[in-house]
Amino acid sequence: MALNDLACRRLCSQTISRSAFKRPEEAVSRLAAVQAQDRPGASWAIGLRVPGMTKEDIERSVASRKIVRTWLLRGTLHFTAAEDVRWMLDLVAPRLISRARYRNEQLRLDDGTFDRSREVLTDALEDGEQLARSETMSVLEKAGISTAGQRGYHILWHLALTGHICFGPMAGKEPTFVLLDEWIPPVKEMSRERSLEEMARRYFLGHGPAKLEDLAWWSGLTTSDARKAIDMARPGLAEEVRDGVSYWTGPPCPGGDDDVRLHLLPPFDEYIVGYQDRSAVLDRDRTKGVISSNGFFYPAMVIDGQVRGTWRVIKERDAIKLEARSFSRLSSSDVRDMKRAAARYETFIGRPVTSSCC
Repeated sequence: MALNDLACRRLCSQTISRSAFKRPEEAVSRLAAVQAQDRPGASWAIGLRVPGMTKEDIERSVASRKIVRTWLLRGTLHFTAAEDVRWMLDLVAPRLISRARYRNEQLRLDDGTFDRSREVLTDALEDGEQLARSETMSVLEKAGISTAGQRGYHILWHLALTGHICFGPMAGKEPTFVLLDEWIPPVKEMSRERSLEEMARRYFLGHGPAKLEDLAWWSGLTTSDARKAIDMARPGLAEEVRDGVSYWTGPPCPGGDDDVRLHLLPPFDEYIVGYQDRSAVLDRDRTKGVISSNGFFYPAMVIDGQVRGTWRVIKERDAIKLEARSFSRLSSSDVRDMKRAAARYETFIGRPVTSSCC
């Protein structure tokens, strides 16, 4: 299995190419989770995997409770399908909360503070109420709970990981918070063993071919738990060995015809961030141009499965400009493909976009 073949197969498993999905939740479910601290970028990550999607379609999927945004894998914000929120939280949250203990002590956040915060926000959010982030901070402050420094963030993070709150729809430019049990009806609990199996199955379905270490990185599981998860999911996975290393994948995705060579991926797209080893799609010498020293993943231009540059959007009063920056000179056909990708982004955001390469 050559690296280029590996990259092209990941494009398919991630449904960046050959997608037959018609609804946002189908794409999110395929990937199991979509990294979403950059919310507009995460919306585009879903949109580019569902032909013809617009950002309004994504917002409707959030408002109709088909997909949910919350802190999840690696303690980072993700979109996930509504039916997957709880079993994933049950599986990954205990380790994250344990690892946050020292930071909580620094911020003087103890169990009593978290319990009191939960009570206060439950009272404020019950019966379907939705509060913007600034309003949740105000509610806590009025109850005598300081949100100074990073205390407010860590309170919300803890309450989300323990399954009490999650993000609701946007209120203008600000996200809202809702009670998870009111927003998404509780479901039957899944055993830890079944959750491990499902985590491995879903990861390799939407990210394969990939390695044990990739699963451990993406999920935040220990290597031991990741290995156990693969062992339990093994009957539904295919194993391929390259240079003595096992790669796992799920059944092929149901896809349509797609000869698109160039894709404009958002920041933190799963195609790049979803693996510990990114060498199949990103030349190591180019890593610093795509991933900053503080861990920010820039929007990437991918050609034939390989990251060949970055791109950015420049918003002006009367126009939106999309500027692609290639690591090397683009061919005339590459430029035409970039223009087509920019047109697809234009359809998604619903505003005219002018594009250029440099």
